[in-house]
Amino acid sequence: MNKRWICQQLPDDAATGRLAAQLSIEKPLAALLLQRGINTPEAAADFFNPDITKLHNPFLMKDMDKAVKRLSQAIINNERILVYGDYDVDGTSAVALLYSFLCEIIGTDSKGLVEYYIPDRYLEGYGISDQGIEYCRENNINLLISLDCGIKANDKVEMANKLGIDVIICDHHLEGDELPAAVAILDPKRKDCPYPYKELSGCGVGFKLIQGYCQQYKLPDQLWLSRMDLVAISIASDIVAITGENRILAHFGLEIINKFPRMGIKSILDQAGIKIHYPFKEETIFSRVISISDLVFYVGPRINAAGRMKSGRESVRLFIVEDEDKSADIGKRINTQNEQRKEQDRNATEEAIHMIKGSHEYIGRKSIVVYNPNWFKGIIGIVASRLVEVFYKPTIVLTKSSDGLITGSARSVKEFNIYDGIDYCSDLLEHFGGHKFAAGLSMKEENLEEFIEKFEQYVSENLEETATVPEISVDMPLDLSEITPSFMEHLKLFAPFGPGNMEPVFQSNGITDEGMARIVGDKHLKCRVCYPDRLVQPIDVIAFNMKDKLPLVKDNKTFDMLYHVEENVWNNVVNIQLNVKDIRPSTPNQ
Repeated sequence: MNKRWICQQLPDDAATGRLAAQLSIEKPLAALLLQRGINTPEAAADFFNPDITKLHNPFLMKDMDKAVKRLSQAIINNERILVYGDYDVDGTSAVALLYSFLCEIIGTDSKGLVEYYIPDRYLEGYGISDQGIEYCRENNINLLISLDCGIKANDKVEMANKLGIDVIICDHHLEGDELPAAVAILDPKRKDCPYPYKELSGCGVGFKLIQGYCQQYKLPDQLWLSRMDLVAISIASDIVAITGENRILAHFGLEIINKFPRMGIKSILDQAGIKIHYPFKEETIFSRVISISDLVFYVGPRINAAGRMKSGRESVRLFIVEDEDKSADIGKRINTQNEQRKEQDRNATEEAIHMIKGSHEYIGRKSIVVYNPNWFKGIIGIVASRLVEVFYKPTIVLTKSSDGLITGSARSVKEFNIYDGIDYCSDLLEHFGGHKFAAGLSMKEENLEEFIEKFEQYVSENLEETATVPEISVDMPLDLSEITPSFMEHLKLFAPFGPGNMEPVFQSNGITDEGMARIVGDKHLKCRVCYPDRLVQPIDVIAFNMKDKLPLVKDNKTFDMLYHVEENVWNNVVNIQLNVKDIRPSTPNQ
């Protein structure tokens, strides 16, 4: 699929030169700072040097005082506490964070007083469940703390209240028309919440609770600082903005993962092929520095696989285990589940593509809604993402749930708010929730056809024609001669990358392959690029899943290329490498 290259406006050249001189960095990197709204040396210093002291006061969050007070009361009175979380990475990391914190501060007396609960994805579904409330009743739970869910659980909170069970909600999703009647609701996205940073993950909200508790009762800072690794994993996996407070949390969380990783993280990285390196380097104990991308592509999917294929409790155990042998066993099991998950989503994706291409019903439609009652519920979100990659349309993938309802996952393109589209059809739904680009829903089977038509109507009326062609945002042109070791060292200061601070995409035109272009690993393109008419040190290039681009680069053809600049570590040797985003033939007179 051809993609549009959308070039960002370059900042004023004089301003760029001035900032580059003030910071002693390369002009393209100064331009990147200006594009991100960083225009003074002071702002750049804050950006390049995240400061833990600049985390916001947790008591700026609405109801934090109530939550801390009720939690303290429960601990003092030896009440039974249930830490309840969603089955995905954000939820399980949040549960591990709060559960381990409570066990540590209560000490040996915690046995039996603190438990954790992850709902069964298939039997209970998302959020606080009837079964979860029943578990509280049967086990004499006095206080339920929900993490990464609960903001719309009005009926479940009411049920808990009737049973004498207090509820504290820690969530980061949008509220409904009315808030649940909980003891405290921590959610920076609450309309009445003055907390200055709105983009915390679910685990991030749980983190603010333990920070607030420690602050209120003057407990050692290490009790909350040591758990920032879990927050970093949640930030990466839940794809929240890596700006402001999240940038600080991600930075220091990655530092913990690289230098003092918990056993479960070591185990899961080992399964992904990232090994401990002896002797340890200054930056990391691993063979290379672990980045946000590693959490996104290696850690997150494996943690999620447990909740998709079996039980999210396994993920919590991985995060809290302190025995090396047990950690290795859990890591292996989760890796096996991830392999099973990959086979399931590969088969379902192929089936869905065949259904779409083989039916005239999809011709001319701006949306895709595809249903198969036999698809595995745990992988439909992944399948929806795959279909967006192939067709680049707002997509909903549906299957049959154990409760007889049709349940689905929705994924969107850049220019379309899929949550609003689903909300437009809410009269046909039993449940729904989510974000701008990802959502979940359920409906009765008899409403399916009407839903498909109503959703398509909304998409057709609200999605511009140009929005159905994928685009790549290009930060700026870059001459290959500007890519030096100094450039690379300064570029690394821009990390961690993610939404709100995406890894820069550079464009180089009129380049050619040195004669090394070839296919590796069956589907990846590898070459070395330079200019055909001037001396520049050739640079290694890797283009993942782009074997079809080989004809564009071989036989001395000139081409234009979009790429990230990164370091590649091979046999302990570090080299600069260009990671390709797209390639097209060079056009004359550019």
